[in-house]
Amino acid sequence: MMKQIVRQQAAGYLLAYCESENVIRSVAGYRYGENLAYGKYMYVDDLVTNSDDRSKGFGKLLFDWLVAVAKEKGCEAFTLDSGVQRFGAHRFYLTNRMDIVSHHFFLRL
Repeated sequence: MMKQIVRQQAAGYLLAYCESENVIRSVAGYRYGENLAYGKYMYVDDLVTNSDDRSKGFGKLLFDWLVAVAKEKGCEAFTLDSGVQRFGAHRFYLTNRMDIVSHHFFLRL
């Protein structure tokens, strides 16, 4: 996996994390892009909080930091995809003022 992360970082993938008591509690992998639909945007590929640390504010802290950085960088949108079965994550995103705006289709090659 390290080789994949290094390869992604070479293409602009960034990592951020929330740490408490020398333990990483939440991690986010994100990148910037631009397209006709959104203009300049931040896309969050990965947003994970340790299962034992959920509902303790670590994910919210990292989420808020990501949104602030996206605004600082002049992004017009903050986007991510979430698996259809991840109801807890969906509650979190909806509580944090995100809207469900599309279906993401996938074809494994």
